[in-house]
Amino acid sequence: MNAPALGKHVRRITILGGGTAGWMAAAALAKFLPQLEITLVESDAIGTVGVGEATIPQIKHLNRALEIDEADFIRGTNGSFKLGIEFVNWRRKGHAYLHNFGNIGFALNQVAFHHYWLRARAEGLEAGLWDHCLNTQAARAMAFAPLERVGQTRLSPIAYAYHFDAGLYVNFLRAYAEARGVKRVEGRVAHVRQDSETGHVMGLDLEGGGHVGGEFFIDCSGFRSLLSGGAMGVPYLDFSRWLKADSALAVPCGSTGPLRPYTQAIAHEAGWQWRIPLQHRTGNGHVFSSAYTNVETAHETLLANLEGAPSAEPRLIRFQTGRRARFWEGNVLALGLASGFLEPLESTSIHLIQSGISRLLPLFPDARISPPLREEYNRQMALEFDTIRDFLILHYHATERDDTEFWRDCAAMEVPERLQRIMGLFRAGGRIYHEQEDLFTDSSWLQVMLGQGIEPESWHPIADQLPAEKLEGFLGDIRTIVSKAAGGLPAHEQYLQSIGAKVAA
Repeated sequence: MNAPALGKHVRRITILGGGTAGWMAAAALAKFLPQLEITLVESDAIGTVGVGEATIPQIKHLNRALEIDEADFIRGTNGSFKLGIEFVNWRRKGHAYLHNFGNIGFALNQVAFHHYWLRARAEGLEAGLWDHCLNTQAARAMAFAPLERVGQTRLSPIAYAYHFDAGLYVNFLRAYAEARGVKRVEGRVAHVRQDSETGHVMGLDLEGGGHVGGEFFIDCSGFRSLLSGGAMGVPYLDFSRWLKADSALAVPCGSTGPLRPYTQAIAHEAGWQWRIPLQHRTGNGHVFSSAYTNVETAHETLLANLEGAPSAEPRLIRFQTGRRARFWEGNVLALGLASGFLEPLESTSIHLIQSGISRLLPLFPDARISPPLREEYNRQMALEFDTIRDFLILHYHATERDDTEFWRDCAAMEVPERLQRIMGLFRAGGRIYHEQEDLFTDSSWLQVMLGQGIEPESWHPIADQLPAEKLEGFLGDIRTIVSKAAGGLPAHEQYLQSIGAKVAA
């Protein structure tokens, strides 16, 4: 294989696999690199996992970049709005807290808000940390609107993401991509052609005799990982010693009661259950470890904890938590489940697809596929996967539950050094330090550590400099402003109806 000429650009991109990963990549590349010839190969005979119906706020950046109108998006995907995730029974049975997307209070004199709250609590303050958060107060009121300002204060506006129907989202992205020239080829791969010298993928032979070539390939073939794990032989790094779940049962059910503007994650004996409210139904799933329970028991647990009548038979999904050792190998880049899976606990799966695309664009190669570009991409993606992994481990490890073997083992497991350091710093004095590229903010780490029962032994001494009467006024004013702002928001269903969504009665 002759080396390509200096400066020769990649012109032909082939994406193997549709689903959220494939069509998200196709839509983004068609928007930002319209000169490319993009072909997506997928087969209607191969199903998609399609349970990722909850997102985090970063998806709004993608929609904004693609110039997607939010109301059109919500209507087209039967979507709803998400202020955060309520964790029920994680710290102990009967306990709940909301990991919301917004900030809590605001910093004062270079010290984070929670240090003032910790001092005030020690002095007898009865108000909880989350009473100072607009997202939490809106969630409690089942209210939502995209509030951009909170009076004239330094409080953060409403921070939100979406719930949506995964199948409708794929259709939405496909229509967007095909309108911008992406070509879809129906077919299943029979053979992957590779260059004998470099190992680069040269093309895909399809069942029935078709062939699709390309210069750069994006593997969105799901857990099968036909190109990255298969043809390129990239190893898979197993995270199951920390993230023990390996199975999920998913089922939709009818909607009941007010439409929650947040996801629920409800811990059970050997895993947990998600509830994701959409306009027309609720998405449910039970994530569990087959080493601690069986499918039959998990099935019973899921059906016993539905809020409405199931509208299908629960579907079983098997998985192994972990990631590829390298995400970009040769001229193949893995996205979505082909690149790894960290379970749906904090709704990061769709974000990791988006992040993979966002990191590819500035590192997009010319025809030489230069190794430094691959190495930097792999460094960035590995760091993001591993930092998210550690945040997920925190939920399982920091628990007071000892009622089942699953939870006892989670509490006793040895966690990664980085997570040990983060928890130790917080316990020692409420400090939060983590990598700059960490997806989760200080506010997220604060909420989950406190929510799971990790308590600081002290607070920053600068917080002691505020006179007691000013401290009381500082916190009280925030609660008043937050309560007033949340009280002025419409009900979640009311806002959805105002933008043309058809919420089920």
